[in-house]
Amino acid sequence: MSRERANRPSVLLVNWRDTRHPEGGGSERFNERVAEGLVRRGYRVTVQCAAHDNAPADEWVDGVRFRRRGGRWTVYLRAMAAVLRLRPDVVVDVQAGLPFFSRLVARCPVVTLVHHVHREQWRAVLGPVLGRVGWWVESRVAPLLYRGCRYVTVSEQTRRELAGLGVATARTTVVRNGLDAPPPVRAQRDPDPTLVVVGRLVPHKRVEHAVDVVARLSGRWPKLRLEVVGHGWWLPQVAEHVRRLDLADRVTLHGFVDEQDKHEILARSWVHLCPSVKEGWGIAIVEAAAHGVPSVAYHAAGGVAESIVDGQTGLLAADRDDLVRQVDRLLAAEDLRTSLGEAGRARAATFAWEHSADAFARVLSEVVGQRRF
Repeated sequence: MSRERANRPSVLLVNWRDTRHPEGGGSERFNERVAEGLVRRGYRVTVQCAAHDNAPADEWVDGVRFRRRGGRWTVYLRAMAAVLRLRPDVVVDVQAGLPFFSRLVARCPVVTLVHHVHREQWRAVLGPVLGRVGWWVESRVAPLLYRGCRYVTVSEQTRRELAGLGVATARTTVVRNGLDAPPPVRAQRDPDPTLVVVGRLVPHKRVEHAVDVVARLSGRWPKLRLEVVGHGWWLPQVAEHVRRLDLADRVTLHGFVDEQDKHEILARSWVHLCPSVKEGWGIAIVEAAAHGVPSVAYHAAGGVAESIVDGQTGLLAADRDDLVRQVDRLLAAEDLRTSLGEAGRARAATFAWEHSADAFARVLSEVVGQRRF
Protein backbone atom coordinates (compact mmCIF):
# COMPACT_ATOMS: atom_id res chain seq x y z
CA MET A 1 0.00 0.00 0.00
CA SER A 2 1.38 3.43 -0.92
CA ARG A 3 2.16 5.92 1.84
CA GLU A 4 -0.40 8.35 0.35
CA ARG A 5 -3.15 5.73 0.49
CA ALA A 6 -2.16 4.58 3.97
CA ASN A 7 -2.53 8.15 5.24
CA ARG A 8 -6.12 8.41 4.11
CA PRO A 9 -8.72 7.99 6.88
CA SER A 10 -10.15 4.47 6.90
CA VAL A 11 -13.84 3.66 7.26
CA LEU A 12 -15.18 0.22 8.13
CA LEU A 13 -18.89 -0.12 7.29
CA VAL A 14 -20.42 -3.17 8.96
CA ASN A 15 -23.68 -4.28 7.41
CA TRP A 16 -25.81 -7.41 7.24
CA ARG A 17 -26.04 -7.56 3.43
CA ASP A 18 -24.68 -6.00 0.28
CA THR A 19 -26.53 -5.26 -2.97
CA ARG A 20 -25.50 -8.60 -4.49
CA HIS A 21 -26.96 -10.55 -1.57
CA PRO A 22 -30.20 -12.39 -2.50
CA GLU A 23 -32.03 -10.24 0.09
CA GLY A 24 -30.26 -6.98 -0.73
CA GLY A 25 -32.40 -3.91 -1.32
CA GLY A 26 -32.60 -0.15 -1.20
CA SER A 27 -30.77 0.36 2.10
CA GLU A 28 -27.81 -1.62 0.76
CA ARG A 29 -27.77 0.56 -2.34
CA PHE A 30 -27.59 3.66 -0.14
CA ASN A 31 -24.70 2.18 1.85
CA GLU A 32 -22.70 1.32 -1.25
CA ARG A 33 -23.35 4.52 -3.19
CA VAL A 34 -22.23 6.51 -0.15
CA ALA A 35 -19.18 4.24 0.26
CA GLU A 36 -18.22 4.86 -3.38
CA GLY A 37 -18.65 8.60 -2.85
CA LEU A 38 -16.43 8.51 0.25
CA VAL A 39 -13.69 6.80 -1.77
CA ARG A 40 -13.84 9.65 -4.30
CA ARG A 41 -13.42 12.05 -1.38
CA GLY A 42 -10.23 10.42 -0.19
CA TYR A 43 -11.39 7.80 2.29
CA ARG A 44 -10.39 4.13 2.35
CA VAL A 45 -13.66 2.22 2.72
CA THR A 46 -14.22 -1.42 3.60
CA VAL A 47 -17.68 -3.00 3.68
CA GLN A 48 -17.93 -6.01 6.00
CA CYS A 49 -21.08 -8.06 5.38
CA ALA A 50 -22.41 -11.62 5.25
CA ALA A 51 -21.09 -14.18 2.78
CA HIS A 52 -23.34 -15.52 0.00
CA ASP A 53 -23.12 -17.42 -3.27
CA ASN A 54 -23.56 -14.40 -5.55
CA ALA A 55 -20.16 -12.85 -4.85
CA PRO A 56 -16.65 -13.82 -3.69
CA ALA A 57 -15.45 -13.51 -0.11
CA ASP A 58 -13.06 -10.68 -1.04
CA GLU A 59 -13.61 -8.14 -3.79
CA TRP A 60 -12.91 -4.55 -4.81
CA VAL A 61 -15.75 -2.68 -6.52
CA ASP A 62 -15.46 0.99 -7.55
CA GLY A 63 -12.66 1.50 -5.05
CA VAL A 64 -14.58 -0.09 -2.15
CA ARG A 65 -13.19 -3.21 -0.50
CA PHE A 66 -15.76 -5.91 0.29
CA ARG A 67 -15.13 -8.57 2.94
CA ARG A 68 -17.94 -11.13 3.06
CA ARG A 69 -17.79 -13.34 6.14
CA GLY A 70 -20.31 -15.33 8.17
CA GLY A 71 -23.99 -16.14 7.77
CA ARG A 72 -27.26 -14.67 8.98
CA TRP A 73 -26.16 -14.64 12.63
CA THR A 74 -22.40 -15.23 12.59
CA VAL A 75 -21.99 -12.12 10.45
CA TYR A 76 -22.19 -10.15 13.70
CA LEU A 77 -19.27 -11.98 15.29
CA ARG A 78 -17.23 -11.73 12.10
CA ALA A 79 -17.91 -8.00 11.95
CA MET A 80 -16.68 -7.50 15.51
CA ALA A 81 -13.53 -9.47 14.63
CA ALA A 82 -13.03 -7.20 11.62
CA VAL A 83 -13.24 -4.11 13.81
CA LEU A 84 -10.47 -5.52 15.99
CA ARG A 85 -8.33 -6.69 13.10
CA LEU A 86 -8.60 -3.76 10.68
CA ARG A 87 -8.41 -1.00 13.30
CA PRO A 88 -10.25 1.64 11.22
CA ASP A 89 -10.34 5.35 11.96
CA VAL A 90 -14.14 5.21 12.16
CA VAL A 91 -16.76 2.45 12.13
CA VAL A 92 -20.16 2.90 10.47
CA ASP A 93 -22.48 0.45 12.26
CA VAL A 94 -25.55 -0.17 10.07
CA GLN A 95 -28.41 -1.16 12.34
CA ALA A 96 -31.11 -2.99 10.37
CA GLY A 97 -32.97 -3.77 13.58
CA LEU A 98 -30.04 -5.38 15.38
CA PRO A 99 -26.83 -3.46 16.05
CA PHE A 100 -23.44 -5.03 15.37
CA PHE A 101 -22.27 -4.22 18.92
CA SER A 102 -19.15 -2.66 17.40
CA ARG A 103 -19.08 -0.15 20.25
CA LEU A 104 -17.94 -2.97 22.55
CA VAL A 105 -14.68 -3.53 20.68
CA ALA A 106 -14.01 -0.37 18.64
CA ARG A 107 -11.08 1.81 19.66
CA CYS A 108 -12.28 4.58 17.37
CA PRO A 109 -15.42 6.66 16.86
CA VAL A 110 -18.59 4.77 15.82
CA VAL A 111 -21.27 6.32 13.61
CA THR A 112 -24.63 4.55 13.77
CA LEU A 113 -26.60 4.37 10.52
CA VAL A 114 -30.32 3.59 10.92
CA HIS A 115 -32.53 3.59 7.83
CA HIS A 116 -35.70 3.11 9.84
CA VAL A 117 -36.99 1.87 13.17
CA HIS A 118 -38.29 -1.71 13.09
CA ARG A 119 -41.02 -1.73 15.74
CA GLU A 120 -43.67 -3.16 13.38
CA GLN A 121 -41.38 -5.54 11.46
CA TRP A 122 -40.21 -7.56 14.43
CA ARG A 123 -43.58 -9.18 15.05
CA ALA A 124 -44.27 -9.65 11.33
CA VAL A 125 -40.99 -11.51 10.73
CA LEU A 126 -40.27 -13.32 14.01
CA GLY A 127 -43.68 -13.62 15.67
CA PRO A 128 -44.87 -12.17 18.99
CA VAL A 129 -42.27 -13.70 21.35
CA LEU A 130 -39.00 -13.35 19.44
CA GLY A 131 -40.30 -10.13 17.94
CA ARG A 132 -40.64 -8.68 21.43
CA VAL A 133 -37.02 -9.63 22.20
CA GLY A 134 -35.78 -8.07 18.98
CA TRP A 135 -37.65 -4.85 19.65
CA TRP A 136 -36.22 -4.74 23.19
CA VAL A 137 -32.68 -4.97 21.80
CA GLU A 138 -33.37 -2.29 19.20
CA SER A 139 -35.30 0.12 21.40
CA ARG A 140 -33.54 -0.31 24.77
CA VAL A 141 -30.16 -2.01 24.44
CA ALA A 142 -28.89 -0.27 21.28
CA PRO A 143 -29.61 3.35 22.38
CA LEU A 144 -27.86 2.64 25.69
CA LEU A 145 -24.85 0.95 24.08
CA TYR A 146 -24.43 3.68 21.44
CA ARG A 147 -25.08 6.61 23.75
CA GLY A 148 -22.93 9.53 22.76
CA CYS A 149 -22.42 8.21 19.20
CA ARG A 150 -23.39 10.22 16.15
CA TYR A 151 -26.38 8.83 14.24
CA VAL A 152 -27.22 9.11 10.56
CA THR A 153 -30.60 8.36 9.05
CA VAL A 154 -32.38 9.00 5.76
CA SER A 155 -35.57 10.81 6.82
CA GLU A 156 -36.84 13.28 9.38
CA GLN A 157 -39.48 10.74 10.38
CA THR A 158 -36.83 8.21 11.44
CA ARG A 159 -34.96 11.01 13.22
CA ARG A 160 -38.09 11.69 15.27
CA GLU A 161 -38.62 8.00 15.99
CA LEU A 162 -35.01 7.67 17.16
CA ALA A 163 -35.62 10.62 19.47
CA GLY A 164 -38.49 8.63 20.95
CA LEU A 165 -35.96 5.90 21.80
CA GLY A 166 -33.70 8.37 23.59
CA VAL A 167 -31.37 9.37 20.73
CA ALA A 168 -31.17 13.17 20.90
CA THR A 169 -31.99 14.87 17.61
CA ALA A 170 -28.81 16.94 18.00
CA ARG A 171 -26.82 13.72 17.54
CA THR A 172 -28.75 12.63 14.41
CA THR A 173 -28.03 13.87 10.90
CA VAL A 174 -30.43 13.25 8.02
CA VAL A 175 -28.65 12.21 4.81
CA ARG A 176 -31.12 11.85 1.95
CA ASN A 177 -31.02 9.05 -0.57
CA GLY A 178 -29.75 9.81 -4.03
CA LEU A 179 -31.01 8.31 -7.26
CA ASP A 180 -29.31 6.38 -10.02
CA ALA A 181 -30.10 8.01 -13.34
CA PRO A 182 -32.79 5.87 -15.01
CA PRO A 183 -31.71 4.27 -18.28
CA PRO A 184 -33.42 5.17 -21.56
CA VAL A 185 -36.50 2.98 -22.04
CA ARG A 186 -38.50 1.81 -25.02
CA ALA A 187 -41.73 1.29 -23.10
CA GLN A 188 -44.75 3.55 -23.51
CA ARG A 189 -47.53 3.93 -20.97
CA ASP A 190 -49.74 0.83 -21.19
CA PRO A 191 -53.20 1.46 -22.72
CA ASP A 192 -54.78 -0.60 -19.93
CA PRO A 193 -54.63 0.38 -16.24
CA THR A 194 -51.45 -1.12 -14.81
CA LEU A 195 -50.23 -1.07 -11.21
CA VAL A 196 -46.69 -1.95 -10.15
CA VAL A 197 -44.90 -2.92 -6.93
CA VAL A 198 -41.10 -2.98 -6.73
CA GLY A 199 -39.30 -4.46 -3.75
CA ARG A 200 -38.20 -7.50 -1.81
CA LEU A 201 -40.88 -10.10 -1.14
CA VAL A 202 -40.85 -10.25 2.64
CA PRO A 203 -43.82 -10.04 5.05
CA HIS A 204 -43.45 -6.40 6.08
CA LYS A 205 -43.54 -5.22 2.45
CA ARG A 206 -47.22 -6.36 2.44
CA VAL A 207 -47.41 -6.99 -1.30
CA GLU A 208 -50.68 -8.79 -0.54
CA HIS A 209 -52.28 -5.38 0.02
CA ALA A 210 -51.54 -4.49 -3.61
CA VAL A 211 -53.10 -7.79 -4.70
CA ASP A 212 -56.15 -6.92 -2.59
CA VAL A 213 -56.43 -3.58 -4.42
CA VAL A 214 -56.74 -5.46 -7.71
CA ALA A 215 -59.35 -7.79 -6.23
CA ARG A 216 -61.40 -4.87 -4.91
CA LEU A 217 -61.23 -2.81 -8.13
CA SER A 218 -61.48 -5.57 -10.73
CA GLY A 219 -65.22 -5.07 -11.18
CA ARG A 220 -64.80 -1.36 -11.83
CA TRP A 221 -61.67 -1.81 -13.95
CA PRO A 222 -62.05 -5.05 -15.94
CA LYS A 223 -58.59 -4.72 -17.55
CA LEU A 224 -56.71 -3.77 -14.38
CA ARG A 225 -53.35 -5.57 -13.93
CA LEU A 226 -50.61 -5.68 -11.30
CA GLU A 227 -46.90 -6.23 -12.02
CA VAL A 228 -44.83 -7.36 -9.00
CA VAL A 229 -41.09 -6.87 -9.45
CA GLY A 230 -38.78 -8.42 -6.88
CA HIS A 231 -37.85 -11.66 -5.19
CA GLY A 232 -37.61 -12.96 -1.64
CA TRP A 233 -38.49 -15.81 0.66
CA TRP A 234 -42.11 -14.64 0.98
CA LEU A 235 -42.82 -15.30 -2.73
CA PRO A 236 -44.76 -18.59 -2.13
CA GLN A 237 -47.12 -16.81 0.29
CA VAL A 238 -47.75 -13.98 -2.17
CA ALA A 239 -48.34 -16.51 -4.97
CA GLU A 240 -50.81 -18.38 -2.77
CA HIS A 241 -52.66 -15.13 -2.02
CA VAL A 242 -52.95 -14.47 -5.76
CA ARG A 243 -54.22 -18.01 -6.35
CA ARG A 244 -56.73 -17.81 -3.51
CA LEU A 245 -58.22 -14.62 -4.97
CA ASP A 246 -58.25 -16.15 -8.47
CA LEU A 247 -56.15 -13.32 -9.89
CA ALA A 248 -53.48 -15.26 -11.79
CA ASP A 249 -54.61 -13.64 -15.06
CA ARG A 250 -54.29 -10.15 -13.56
CA VAL A 251 -51.16 -10.38 -11.37
CA THR A 252 -47.71 -11.09 -12.77
CA LEU A 253 -45.01 -12.12 -10.30
CA HIS A 254 -41.84 -11.32 -12.22
CA GLY A 255 -39.37 -12.27 -9.50
CA PHE A 256 -35.90 -10.86 -10.00
CA VAL A 257 -35.40 -8.74 -13.13
CA ASP A 258 -32.38 -6.74 -14.24
CA GLU A 259 -32.28 -2.95 -13.99
CA GLN A 260 -33.29 -2.35 -17.60
CA ASP A 261 -36.37 -4.58 -17.35
CA LYS A 262 -37.33 -3.00 -14.03
CA HIS A 263 -37.33 0.45 -15.59
CA GLU A 264 -39.24 -0.77 -18.66
CA ILE A 265 -41.97 -2.11 -16.34
CA LEU A 266 -42.05 1.12 -14.33
CA ALA A 267 -42.28 3.24 -17.47
CA ARG A 268 -45.35 1.43 -18.78
CA SER A 269 -47.22 1.50 -15.45
CA TRP A 270 -49.91 3.93 -14.39
CA VAL A 271 -49.47 3.87 -10.59
CA HIS A 272 -46.76 2.51 -8.29
CA LEU A 273 -47.84 1.04 -4.94
CA CYS A 274 -45.71 0.87 -1.80
CA PRO A 275 -47.88 -0.88 0.80
CA SER A 276 -44.95 -1.57 3.17
CA VAL A 277 -45.48 -1.31 6.90
CA LYS A 278 -42.32 0.82 7.19
CA GLU A 279 -39.68 2.30 4.91
CA GLY A 280 -36.73 4.48 5.76
CA TRP A 281 -37.23 6.37 2.51
CA GLY A 282 -38.51 4.31 -0.42
CA ILE A 283 -36.07 4.41 -3.34
CA ALA A 284 -38.59 2.67 -5.62
CA ILE A 285 -40.98 5.59 -5.10
CA VAL A 286 -38.45 8.03 -6.52
CA GLU A 287 -37.46 5.60 -9.28
CA ALA A 288 -41.11 5.43 -10.35
CA ALA A 289 -41.36 9.22 -10.13
CA ALA A 290 -38.39 9.54 -12.50
CA HIS A 291 -40.65 7.89 -15.12
CA GLY A 292 -43.58 10.18 -14.31
CA VAL A 293 -45.39 7.45 -12.35
CA PRO A 294 -47.05 8.61 -9.09
CA SER A 295 -47.02 6.38 -6.01
CA VAL A 296 -49.54 5.53 -3.31
CA ALA A 297 -48.29 4.45 0.11
CA TYR A 298 -49.38 4.40 3.75
CA HIS A 299 -49.00 7.67 5.64
CA ALA A 300 -47.83 5.83 8.77
CA ALA A 301 -45.05 3.93 6.96
CA GLY A 302 -42.20 6.22 7.98
CA GLY A 303 -40.04 7.86 5.33
CA VAL A 304 -42.54 7.39 2.50
CA ALA A 305 -44.30 10.47 3.85
CA GLU A 306 -41.19 12.36 2.72
CA SER A 307 -40.33 10.54 -0.50
CA ILE A 308 -43.96 11.25 -1.51
CA VAL A 309 -45.18 14.84 -1.24
CA ASP A 310 -48.83 14.07 -0.55
CA GLY A 311 -51.11 15.57 -3.17
CA GLN A 312 -48.17 16.87 -5.23
CA THR A 313 -46.09 13.86 -6.34
CA GLY A 314 -48.30 11.03 -5.09
CA LEU A 315 -50.92 10.13 -2.51
CA LEU A 316 -50.79 8.79 1.05
CA ALA A 317 -53.45 6.49 2.46
CA ALA A 318 -54.67 6.01 6.02
CA ASP A 319 -55.48 2.28 5.80
CA ARG A 320 -56.20 -0.51 3.33
CA ASP A 321 -59.66 0.79 2.41
CA ASP A 322 -58.19 4.22 1.81
CA LEU A 323 -55.41 2.65 -0.28
CA VAL A 324 -58.09 1.21 -2.57
CA ARG A 325 -59.86 4.60 -2.75
CA GLN A 326 -56.70 6.51 -3.58
CA VAL A 327 -55.67 4.06 -6.31
CA ASP A 328 -59.17 4.20 -7.80
CA ARG A 329 -59.00 7.99 -7.72
CA LEU A 330 -55.75 8.00 -9.69
CA LEU A 331 -56.93 5.44 -12.22
CA ALA A 332 -60.04 7.52 -12.90
CA ALA A 333 -58.32 10.90 -13.18
CA GLU A 334 -55.78 11.04 -15.99
CA ASP A 335 -55.15 14.76 -15.45
CA LEU A 336 -54.33 14.19 -11.77
CA ARG A 337 -52.14 11.20 -12.61
CA THR A 338 -50.23 13.27 -15.15
CA SER A 339 -49.76 16.31 -12.92
CA LEU A 340 -48.53 14.21 -10.00
CA GLY A 341 -46.27 12.27 -12.32
CA GLU A 342 -44.67 15.35 -13.83
CA ALA A 343 -44.15 16.97 -10.43
CA GLY A 344 -42.59 13.73 -9.23
CA ARG A 345 -40.33 13.58 -12.26
CA ALA A 346 -39.06 17.11 -11.57
CA ARG A 347 -38.46 16.33 -7.90
CA ALA A 348 -36.68 13.05 -8.66
CA ALA A 349 -34.18 14.98 -10.76
CA THR A 350 -33.03 16.84 -7.62
CA PHE A 351 -31.74 13.72 -5.85
CA ALA A 352 -28.10 12.80 -6.44
CA TRP A 353 -25.76 10.36 -4.69
CA GLU A 354 -23.01 12.99 -4.75
CA HIS A 355 -25.15 15.11 -2.41
CA SER A 356 -25.60 12.09 -0.12
CA ALA A 357 -21.86 11.37 -0.09
CA ASP A 358 -21.08 15.03 0.64
CA ALA A 359 -23.42 15.04 3.64
CA PHE A 360 -22.08 11.75 4.98
CA ALA A 361 -18.47 12.89 4.54
CA ARG A 362 -19.23 15.99 6.62
CA VAL A 363 -20.41 13.79 9.46
CA LEU A 364 -17.30 11.61 9.27
CA SER A 365 -14.95 14.59 9.14
CA GLU A 366 -16.55 15.97 12.30
CA VAL A 367 -16.32 12.62 14.03
CA VAL A 368 -12.69 11.85 13.17
CA GLY A 369 -11.66 15.48 13.60
CA GLN A 370 -10.17 15.88 10.13
CA ARG A 371 -10.82 18.13 7.18
CA ARG A 372 -12.96 16.75 4.38
CA PHE A 373 -10.90 15.50 1.46
